[in-house]
Amino acid sequence: MKTLRRLIFTEVISSVGFVTLGFLSLFFFFDFVEEVQSVSRHAATGYRLVHAIAYVALMIPSHLYELIPIAVLIGTIFVMSRMAQSSEYTILRTSGLDPWRALKTLLILGSGFVVFTFAVGDYVSPIADRTAQMLKARYTGRLTIGHTGAWLKEKQLYSQFAVNVGELTADGSLRGIRIFEFDNRGLLISMTQADTATLDEGDAWQFQQVHRTDFPLQGASRLQIERAQLHSLRWPNRISAEMVSAALLKPERMSTLDLFEYIQHLQNNAQTAQRYEIEFWKKVFYPISCLVMVVLALPFAYLHFRSGSIASYVFGGVMAGISFFLLNNVFGYIGNLQNWLPWFTAALPGLIYSIISLTAFGWLVLRR
Repeated sequence: MKTLRRLIFTEVISSVGFVTLGFLSLFFFFDFVEEVQSVSRHAATGYRLVHAIAYVALMIPSHLYELIPIAVLIGTIFVMSRMAQSSEYTILRTSGLDPWRALKTLLILGSGFVVFTFAVGDYVSPIADRTAQMLKARYTGRLTIGHTGAWLKEKQLYSQFAVNVGELTADGSLRGIRIFEFDNRGLLISMTQADTATLDEGDAWQFQQVHRTDFPLQGASRLQIERAQLHSLRWPNRISAEMVSAALLKPERMSTLDLFEYIQHLQNNAQTAQRYEIEFWKKVFYPISCLVMVVLALPFAYLHFRSGSIASYVFGGVMAGISFFLLNNVFGYIGNLQNWLPWFTAALPGLIYSIISLTAFGWLVLRR
């Protein structure tokens, strides 16, 4: 069995590696073609071709994380189909590789892919993606979402704040800050605008070029709006740099721990966290889909192939992998719109494909 496992492991890993390399080369080419336009657009600020290549290279771990389950499915289907076509798998069966041992062997291999996918998605990809965004922001001048930037909320003892951050620069400073302060009754107390801000280590923001407007409280003797211009202002708060980055970056590019901390911050400030909870559970369940893919590929070893028919089965594996990727994204949007349970939304695509794979295994392998 050690020899059989070594043979299957070697064939599957080499095949999955070849498929992954092909997909990554394709994505690298598409990203590079798109990034060449940014070179001409930001040439005046010093954005050169070497920076575009570095940016595209740093995006590879994110693509790798998305492609691993699909590559595992296509690579395993190719190996199982080729072994069945050449009667090599028949020899393995006569050597003692029964269906349950074959399933156990592929599950062990799939567990290795699970660990690798989790490591890439939770450690390598977030760091590389953030470095890529900061590299590009150094020459484009900003990192923002939409036209209004990011909105955050801070709840303190006697008041609560709605914070709007326009941009995050490459050096970690903030631009275009607006802070609306409300009392516990929900009445507007003050509005603070600042051109730039830096985040101090002592849980505070240091503003520069501040415009502050104080509104009179209800029932006050003087109903007069007071305006002031300050060169600098220190604002104590619990909004960290990671939370600002989380609001500006895509949630799927964040690590599991950052997502969990940001969800806790949103819930503590009575904000909806449905989108980030779905992404958190997708981070948990997505690596496990590698197990589903190897189980889905096992029945191909028990099919009877004619000459040249292996290409059609591999093409079917490609379509199945693409459909899983699309279904995983579509269910994320549907769950967010329909307010489904986050863990159920993230686990549903994997459950559907698990049922399909186990049904195919039971019908083709055990029954026939």
